[in-house]
Amino acid sequence: MMVFILLACLGGVLVGLSRQLNGRLSISTTPLIASFWNHAVGFAVLTCLGLFVGGLLPAGAAEAPWYIYLGGPIGVVFVAAGSWAIARIGAVNAALLIIGGQMVTGVAFDYLSAVPTSFWANATGIVLIIAGMTVSRSRRKTGGSR
Repeated sequence: MMVFILLACLGGVLVGLSRQLNGRLSISTTPLIASFWNHAVGFAVLTCLGLFVGGLLPAGAAEAPWYIYLGGPIGVVFVAAGSWAIARIGAVNAALLIIGGQMVTGVAFDYLSAVPTSFWANATGIVLIIAGMTVSRSRRKTGGSR
């Protein structure tokens, strides 16, 4: 279990780093160009890895419902929106808003899927994220320390 927790934490670190890099690229170019290069380089790396490891086209992939593949286009919008946001509202606010959106969506999916989770624990997490955003925003307006 600890390995999965550490992998999730590493994923969070990598998302933060990726957002920073794409935000910087977005400032130099545009959010759309930043998203393009994010996906083009990612595609190249995954293709090389897939060719090395194998299994790029697993059995049954063609029988999967069409909507299963919408993660790619959704990812393009996510990367472009994140690149645009981080360059304008900062890394902390962008991360909190992204995480807040993920939490709300996750709670909704868990509820609709009848996944046994603690609604109140999840709702409390969302409230804490919103509170953190509010505190961060108010400190910046009043010139609080960083």
